[in-house]
Amino acid sequence: MDIEALRSFLAFVETGSFTRTAKQVHRTQSAISMQMRKLEEQVGRPLFTKRGRNLTLSYDGQRLAPYAKHLLALHDNALAQLRSDAPTTIIRIGCPDDYAESILPRFVPLLHQQWHALDLQITTAPSNRIRIMLDSGHLDAGLVTRAPISEEGYLLQTDQGVWACNPHYNLLAEDPLPVALFQNDCKFRQSAIDGLLKQNRNFKVIASSSSASAQRGLIASGLAIGAMARSSLNHTTVQEIPDKTLPQLPAIEVVLVLSGRAESPISETIAKQLCTQYQSEIQNQTNRQNVSETSDRQKSSDKTRAEKQPA
Repeated sequence: MDIEALRSFLAFVETGSFTRTAKQVHRTQSAISMQMRKLEEQVGRPLFTKRGRNLTLSYDGQRLAPYAKHLLALHDNALAQLRSDAPTTIIRIGCPDDYAESILPRFVPLLHQQWHALDLQITTAPSNRIRIMLDSGHLDAGLVTRAPISEEGYLLQTDQGVWACNPHYNLLAEDPLPVALFQNDCKFRQSAIDGLLKQNRNFKVIASSSSASAQRGLIASGLAIGAMARSSLNHTTVQEIPDKTLPQLPAIEVVLVLSGRAESPISETIAKQLCTQYQSEIQNQTNRQNVSETSDRQKSSDKTRAEKQPA
C-alpha cells in the first residue's frame, strides 16, 4: 500500500471530507480521489460508503484505519531514526573469554552511556591476540592482562589468581594431580606449572583452553582442578580451593588498551573517564555487598539472642 495514500486516508478518517483532506495534505481533491481509488484496488475492498451526498468509511475502511495508523507510525519513526543527526558510532573491542562474564557486563553499559547511538562489536581472544589486532587496526580497544612491571593501558581492576575445584570431588589426593589450564599466554598457567614443579608435585595437564567456560566445565565435571582469576569463578559448582599447600598464584591487572589509529572513537580522555567510572561502580558494589553482609550478620545475631531469652 502506498504510504502517502494511507496518510490521505487517515486524514479523511479525521476530517470526514475529501475537501478538508485535500487541504490538510496539500493536494487537490481530484488527487485525493485518485489515491483512494488506487488504495481500494490495492486492498481489494471498498473503503467508503456513500450516504446521500456524504462519504463515510465502509466496514473494511474501519478495519483498515488502525492498521494504517500503525504502518504510518512505523514508517515515520524509521525515517526519523535514519535521518537522525547523531551518527552511529562503531566500536570494535576485544576481550579474553575469561573476562566476558565478569568485566564486560560492567563495562558495556558505560560505553552505551558515552555513545547513545552505538554499534558495539565484541571479539573474544587471548590478550596477545588482541594486541596484534589493535596494532593492525582490526580493533579500537581491548581489555587485556598487563605485565606486573608494565604501564600499558588504563587500569580497570586488579584480580587474584586462585585454584578452583568442584568440592564434591577429592582431586587433591590424586596422583598425578589433574589440572586444567589456560593457554600459554596466561600468567596463571605458567605460575601454576612453575609452582607445582618447585613442589616436586606430580601433575598432569588434562587440557589447555582459551575459554573460561571450557575450563569451568572441566572443573565442574570433576575432571580437574584449575588455575584462574577469582572473578571468573562464575559457576555454582566451581569454588576456590582453600588448601594452602598448592602454589600461590599471582595477582593480575586488567587494563583498557587503545588502538593507535587516529580515527579511533575512544580517545585517551574518554578511556580514563571510562576506567574511573568502572572503578567507582566496583567500589559501590563492594560497599553494597558489605552493607548486606553486615545486615545479615546482625539479623543472625539478633535471632540467636532472641532464642536464648527465657520464655
